[in-house]
Amino acid sequence: MEALRLLPGRARDFSSAGYWERFFRERGGRAFEWYGEWQDLRASLGRYLRPRDSILVAGCGNSELSEQLYDEGYQDIINVDISEVVIKQMQERNAHLRPKMTYMVMDVLQMDFPDERFQVVLDKGTLDALLTDEEETTLSRAERMFAEISRVLQFGGRYLCVTLAQAHVSKMAIEYFSREGWMVRIHQVSGDKAGTSEGEFALPIFVYVMTKIRHVPGSALCILELCAEAQDKPIRFKSTDHLIEAVKERQHYSLLRSQINKNPSSGTVSLDLCSKDTGRARYTLHVVHNLTVKVPFDNKFAIFIVPQGRETEWLFGTDEGRKQLATCAGFWRLVTVALHRDQHYEGMEAIQAELSEKVMELAPPGLPAQQQVPFLSVGGDIGIRTIQHRGTSPLSGEYVIEDVKGEGAHYFRRLIFLSNRNVVQSEARLSFRGSHKGNKKHKRKKKTASINSAEPTAVPAGQSIDKTYLCCAHHRAMIAGLCLLRNPEHLPASSFYDAIMFDVDSKDSALGMSCPPPAFVEKSFLQKVRTLLKKEGLFILNLVCRDTQLRDAVLATLRETFPLLYVRRIEGEVNEILFCQQQAKCKLPPAELRDTAQILEKALRQPGQAWDTTYVLADALEAVKLV
Repeated sequence: MEALRLLPGRARDFSSAGYWERFFRERGGRAFEWYGEWQDLRASLGRYLRPRDSILVAGCGNSELSEQLYDEGYQDIINVDISEVVIKQMQERNAHLRPKMTYMVMDVLQMDFPDERFQVVLDKGTLDALLTDEEETTLSRAERMFAEISRVLQFGGRYLCVTLAQAHVSKMAIEYFSREGWMVRIHQVSGDKAGTSEGEFALPIFVYVMTKIRHVPGSALCILELCAEAQDKPIRFKSTDHLIEAVKERQHYSLLRSQINKNPSSGTVSLDLCSKDTGRARYTLHVVHNLTVKVPFDNKFAIFIVPQGRETEWLFGTDEGRKQLATCAGFWRLVTVALHRDQHYEGMEAIQAELSEKVMELAPPGLPAQQQVPFLSVGGDIGIRTIQHRGTSPLSGEYVIEDVKGEGAHYFRRLIFLSNRNVVQSEARLSFRGSHKGNKKHKRKKKTASINSAEPTAVPAGQSIDKTYLCCAHHRAMIAGLCLLRNPEHLPASSFYDAIMFDVDSKDSALGMSCPPPAFVEKSFLQKVRTLLKKEGLFILNLVCRDTQLRDAVLATLRETFPLLYVRRIEGEVNEILFCQQQAKCKLPPAELRDTAQILEKALRQPGQAWDTTYVLADALEAVKLV
């Protein structure tokens, strides 16, 4: 709490000598570590320090970092600070214990050292204290500091800056030193949070490593690199903007991790992991918590790989579904991983190797480092996705038609609009040459032949659309609604219709209703629909509306046109199927509904086809609500 009391009222006061005099006078001789101690920074800083290096610590304060470096053999150290109070304190503290250590009162904007005096300039928090905003005077002071550091460093020397890397700080530092032709490398310090001796920040700590290279006039060579946590091999970037953006992404990721651990009940957290080669999304991660059932400590954390093509299913594609998955799997924190189309995956083991390091950053606090974290999936495979066609629609934009392996070893063909890639626009089950029994027999033989047999990596050839099966629950409900007709087996061609069905997608994502477009439920349009129906005819509408007021308005308009209105809600979906009729005498009791369901079953059968009518009967016998 004392540190909070000593903080300035304005950020710009961090660059004031008067503020630091008061801070260290009131703080006394007790050390204050802004961004961690040597043990926290060793992995990032240690590789750029040599015992024989001449080191300048710019803005040393009363940190113990210099003392810890000295005790480890780095004894050619000069410390400077603008505060006379703290320099006197540090001189008294180290006069006998570290006789070779030097402390001097000096302004880093105008230092008294000769040119090329040091191999290393070490800065822990000084740049952040100086560069508090983007005002012209502040930027000018930071540029003077950089110029002085450049002057006193030898060629091949390193400016090591420990920083929170706020956006304006990163922009200023990275652009300045890259423009001067220096090599720029940024390390993210390992650990969950940046810390002080009084508490912790949610933001991560970074170390800028700016290496002074002799500038070659006209040379376009610029080395820009980032080393994320626990990464030995740096990632290289083509521009300063890309590097600055990568630092921002690491900061957002750390804030997300902090949010997950501080408040696991806040809901599902989602993020994309992108390909290093293309920059395109490769994995989508959803972090969910099982807060309803107590689980053993060993079941704190697991990863679930969603098979390709099944990411749109309720269990994997909705918050409620993923929570149920976590509960059924028996883990407190579950990370579900969806695989993106247009990405190549070798198999489960390759995915596990690729993701292990990254997903472990999402592990709950206190999880032992040596604990094995299970990777789960459906049937142990990653699924199959084969893109059959790509195109662009003038109304819907880019789309793909893809074949995927679904539940129960069935294959499906799907239409996906890439503007809403998590929604299946249309779907059909596939059938293959030869009988189903033959296929099952073949699969059994393959399974018993070798327990390690690889799963197929592509949809088998020779597929055709299975016209005996409707994939979508709302389509099954719409067909089942034909039971409300008196004689569904007789649909004579005439100027009037027994049934009219609407299942029309809206392209306006700003509306609270994605099906149908508003024009299709305007009163004048509905009246035209009514004139096309027989008196006992049926108008069936798929309604997808999340706006409750808009939904009520649609139902009211429908009632004005059709006196009899049934609603059939689809479990687990937003869809509602509305059955509209003009005459109330068409209302059927349950017994008659069952009779018409049997008639409908016969009507749907076609010669030579084995129509799967189980779902028709099930939906037809479901109670519908009269509204």
